[in-house]
Amino acid sequence: MLRRIILLVLPVLALIAGAFAGEALRPPPEPTTVDQPDDDPGSTPTELPVNENPAWMSFANQFFVPVMRNGNMRALMILTLSLETSNDGLTTLQSQEHRLRDAILRQLLIESNTGAFDGNYTAEPNLRRLREALLQVAQAAGGDLVHAVLIQDIARQEH
Repeated sequence: MLRRIILLVLPVLALIAGAFAGEALRPPPEPTTVDQPDDDPGSTPTELPVNENPAWMSFANQFFVPVMRNGNMRALMILTLSLETSNDGLTTLQSQEHRLRDAILRQLLIESNTGAFDGNYTAEPNLRRLREALLQVAQAAGGDLVHAVLIQDIARQEH
């Protein structure tokens, strides 16, 4: 009889202990600060962001990326991308659109072949990694004029 009671109570105790341990090991929340207006007229102005005059270069066409597995096309990824730059660098980037498009498409094909578009490809960590990879190749092709890669649309069409 005692053995049956122990078998019933032990999992409940383990569950409660696990819940308490999870709560105890939870990282503390990050403190949130509210910017207070500075009433001191002699204070120095706040630092401006790196890209104070942003401009965006949109590609004329979408990117079509096949998702291949075992020699068969399983799906087609369709992406609409833009590049963030400064107003001064916009015309320079527009003149390099073909080079940028080629570099980005090459990277998208590499990402597709390594499984970046399998599973939950829209999860934030996956999209962040994709943006970082695309930013690296865009900066390699277009120089430091490219500040960010913006994914405007992303879709997967199954075949």
